[in-house]
Amino acid sequence: MIKKLFLLAILFLTQLSFSSAFAHVLHYQKLNKLEFDLFRNDQLIGQHIYVFNRSGRNLTVHGKINFEIKILDITLYKYSAESQEKYVNGKFESFSATTNQNEKKKFSKIYKKENKFFIEGSSYKGEAPKDFIIGSWWNYSITKYGVQISTGSGRIIKQNVSFVGKETIEIDNKKYSALKYNFSSKDQSLSKDKKLNIDVWYDEKTLIWLKTSYKKKGNWEYRLRSFE
Repeated sequence: MIKKLFLLAILFLTQLSFSSAFAHVLHYQKLNKLEFDLFRNDQLIGQHIYVFNRSGRNLTVHGKINFEIKILDITLYKYSAESQEKYVNGKFESFSATTNQNEKKKFSKIYKKENKFFIEGSSYKGEAPKDFIIGSWWNYSITKYGVQISTGSGRIIKQNVSFVGKETIEIDNKKYSALKYNFSSKDQSLSKDKKLNIDVWYDEKTLIWLKTSYKKKGNWEYRLRSFE
């Protein structure tokens, strides 16, 4: 009897821990669309858009990103991706994405089978960690977890998340009271192109994603353009 109660307690805590990863999805019940401008070295190079579709208990988040780097009207780098996240009653259900990175095809898919999640991606195939979250910056819950799954390739990324502090930031002449976080890789032996070192800002009241900044062959920034 004691053994059964112990096992039930472990199961409950596991489910509670995983469910809380996506608890903030319910916080965005009135959010319908997010639009971001993407800058490299302060030059506008593309956009990233999320559309939130609801049907009863179901939420589907459609993501689309396009950008290209040009010099003298010559395209040096081109990137596009489309993704789809599904939630039921605020809990994660599945994810899929396709990416075209300079003509190199990548993919990522996460699905549930027998109460376990599995990943099929261009970088990893196998069972997902017990505690994970999709690497979508729009979801504030990403600040609460130590593992994210790459939306582009399905790679498992173990992360450190640090709360930097509160800041007032300005985007398109509008001021926001923001919460700033830094995301870094736990594994410091990773190559430079695989290492995570990103600053992300969320609105203090609404928890809407406002801005992301990182360095990778230039200074990159996502800046909120509009939301509905």
